[in-house]
Amino acid sequence: MYKIGLTGGIGSGKSRVADLLAEWGAAIIDTDVIAHDLTAPGGAAIEPISQLFGPDVIAATGALDRQAMRDLVFESPEARQQLEALLHPMIGAVTKQRASLARGCYLVYVVPLLVESGHWRDRVDRICVVDCDIETQFKRVQARSGLTREAITRIINAQVPRETRLAAADDVIINDGTTGADELVRRTRVLHDGWCVQARQGCSPS
Repeated sequence: MYKIGLTGGIGSGKSRVADLLAEWGAAIIDTDVIAHDLTAPGGAAIEPISQLFGPDVIAATGALDRQAMRDLVFESPEARQQLEALLHPMIGAVTKQRASLARGCYLVYVVPLLVESGHWRDRVDRICVVDCDIETQFKRVQARSGLTREAITRIINAQVPRETRLAAADDVIINDGTTGADELVRRTRVLHDGWCVQARQGCSPS
């Protein structure tokens, strides 16, 4: 299948873009969703995380206490490395399994840290970045999750700079504070239609 790597900073709107692409027939694999599944109550990662970091990072519901884990990894680079070493292979295995079953006009991998990981360039045909300015990121994330500005700043600083992400992009969807819902749909549809053409060409006999 023709493959798109979709990424963007926190609050950029990449999930909304992915939802639109799914409505139009693309197959979507979201690594954030996979990570949430693995760390939900009864998820495959819960017991290993509890053994590695202790019960304080597991909420009363049995799910990962995301705020406690977030605080821990921001304070300790070693803890971040340990968590990534545990989760990334699990996420990778589920991603590969879902990709083998995917059906659609093309396949979209939604990967928040696509550029940071360094290995997606060779796995996809194009990288698309959903982009917005930092103030729009703050407003959207605060409205969605209620995180403090300080907490959001730490998350943004843990990601590659906006300029680095844009430099890696083959396609860019601007979704800043002035972009209306209809305009986001239009911009996304233009790229979708182009990717469909490229997917058909890629699948055509030479």
